[in-house]
Amino acid sequence: MIYRKLRVAVILQSALLALWIGLFFFVIFKHRLTAAIVILAGIIVYQVWSLIHTVDKTNRDLIRFFQSVHFGDFTQTFAAKDRDKSFAGLHAALTEVMEAFRRARAEKEEQALYLQAVVQHIGVGLIVFQSTGDVDLINNAAKRLLKLVRLKNIHDLEANHAELVGALLRMKPGERALVKPLIGGEPLQLSLYATELRLRGKDFRLVSIQDIRSELEEKEIEAWQGIIRVLTHEIMNSMTPISSLASTVQGLIGPGATSLDDPDTRTDVQRALQTIQKRSEGLLHFVDSYRNLARIKKPNLQLFPVQNLFRSVEQLLRPKLSEAEIDMTSSAKPPDLELLGDPDLLEQVLINLLLNAVDALYAVDNPKIEISASLDERGRPVIQVKDNGVGIAPDVLDKVFVPFFSTKEGGAGIGLSLSRQIMRLHNGSIALASQPGETVFTLRFKL
Repeated sequence: MIYRKLRVAVILQSALLALWIGLFFFVIFKHRLTAAIVILAGIIVYQVWSLIHTVDKTNRDLIRFFQSVHFGDFTQTFAAKDRDKSFAGLHAALTEVMEAFRRARAEKEEQALYLQAVVQHIGVGLIVFQSTGDVDLINNAAKRLLKLVRLKNIHDLEANHAELVGALLRMKPGERALVKPLIGGEPLQLSLYATELRLRGKDFRLVSIQDIRSELEEKEIEAWQGIIRVLTHEIMNSMTPISSLASTVQGLIGPGATSLDDPDTRTDVQRALQTIQKRSEGLLHFVDSYRNLARIKKPNLQLFPVQNLFRSVEQLLRPKLSEAEIDMTSSAKPPDLELLGDPDLLEQVLINLLLNAVDALYAVDNPKIEISASLDERGRPVIQVKDNGVGIAPDVLDKVFVPFFSTKEGGAGIGLSLSRQIMRLHNGSIALASQPGETVFTLRFKL
């Protein structure tokens, strides 16, 4: 619309100029009136000046507008003082655009201030720095955590916290790290998580920093308390009858006791000693199980086909599966899928899971166990052990991996806890999903 008005104004001025020039030459050649010639010459000069002024002023205003946009100076105004309506329209349009830019910048500044306030007041430490180590942002939480007033470059921390600097510079996007620096004479356990950003054509690394020492200490205390409760419970269960029976035997064979020639007395003593022996053996078995749980060998990593692992486990458990009349199938997709791990330790994990599945299939019609291996969406190996047993009660799902917890009568509660530790040593995880008629253990490998 504005362009059309300017074009019409230029066309009209050009037409008038052509008209005045034609009239000028007509007067010269036909009438030769000096006064008319002078007047027409003045009008032509003014008309030429007006046309040049219109184009030049428009160009100047447009240049000023584009320079303002280029340099981000949105304080410029284009209020039209000219009576020419075409200029008034142009100036109004430019002013409207500048006002829109001002509003957009104000909104962006408000958002930036809001985000800056959130970043500065959040409880998690944040550091943003370039590959050169130059720090672009460090929030208040990070300053408090690292006991800093300001930080210009990550390398400034090397004198006192070389381990922390090394971790910050080595970390890749999506990677986590745990460092234990001594800051202000206080040992900390910092959990780091890194991601990458690209702003203004530059690469930045954003690292979050959290002190998880108190959480770890709390979890450690809870773990120790749980272990102590379990140990106390098991030891007391064994020692109480042993102590009681030992006192009974002492009464039977001690001074003033009935002679051992009495058959009933001998029988009582024999039964008491058998019970003491049985409970002592049970206590020794418990301690041995605990020792096995605490002493898992370091994995001997090697690349091997998953099918070989499945065949080995099937061969070991074939008699038990046949006895229970359980149909077990195994599959791998792709068939040549390979794992990087310790075959012996992973075989122990599968045996534990399969034995649990066998117990869950007791008195189930058409008992079935399926072992499958595949690749997840990230191309990482996944093994699943599925059975159609009675399932696991929801209230104990989160306890099955706790050491010494067992839903089976006489169970030691070691197998699943041991399996989880083995998976952690493989930088993997084990998960459980269960409902009536289906229980699935999932082993995920990150190697």
